[in-house]
Amino acid sequence: MIVLARLRNIANYRGFIGGSVRREFQQKYRNSLLGAAWSVLNPLAMIVVYTVIFSQVMHSRLANSASTSTFAYSIFLCAGVLHWNLFAEICSRGQNVFLDHAGLIKKINFPRICLPIIVVCNAILNHAIIFALFTLFLVVSGNFPGWVFAAIAPLLLLLVLLAIGLGMVLAVLNVFFRDVGQFFTICLQFWFWFTPVVYPASVLPAPVRAFLGWNPMAPLIVAFQDVLVEQRLPQWGSLLPAAALAILLCLLGMQLFRKHAGEMVDEL
Repeated sequence: MIVLARLRNIANYRGFIGGSVRREFQQKYRNSLLGAAWSVLNPLAMIVVYTVIFSQVMHSRLANSASTSTFAYSIFLCAGVLHWNLFAEICSRGQNVFLDHAGLIKKINFPRICLPIIVVCNAILNHAIIFALFTLFLVVSGNFPGWVFAAIAPLLLLLVLLAIGLGMVLAVLNVFFRDVGQFFTICLQFWFWFTPVVYPASVLPAPVRAFLGWNPMAPLIVAFQDVLVEQRLPQWGSLLPAAALAILLCLLGMQLFRKHAGEMVDEL
């Protein structure tokens, strides 16, 4: 009943959420000559750079890969970087969401849970634009994976849940302990290089590769690369620990938020 009441409350503020997402997207490109076109040009430039530099100039190839495409390494990089950036954006912006909107929280009475939802919606919108361009590149270059592409949807859902759960926990803790945000920013940099985003896990020494099992993002990024590069279904069993952690973090985040929502206003 509590969950249904919260969902109903959030639904009543859908106009506020939608307006905030639209306003933030517009403000991002305000006073620029090309406006929202930059949302297409920036990711398009990134895809072109990866393709030209790594495929055509450096002639980079993936070790132990079944893919024979000239663009295999470029696709590998995009598959890892695009989805890591989505995860990092939700976590990084989520951890500061209550601090950044302290004035709004103090002045207006609304469900505070709307703020993390706005962060997630904005991150997904940004990701959708660049991923649509990346998908177009796959089609044009003849590297579209076919029906296995449908596996991207549950993988994205798991990634977003993991990021939301971690972001919510950090957001509440960061209100009371401001060092949490600074510490996580540093951790995120190490986390990126400990995840096979720009390198295949197979190049790591066996002892180091064993530690990847403790990194919930490693099998998730590898799953995206399996679908988009190797054009095969991911190993769903390897994602079970990440799914369990995502559910646990979401429950913990909601519990912390529900317990400390009143105290946060005083701290802010």
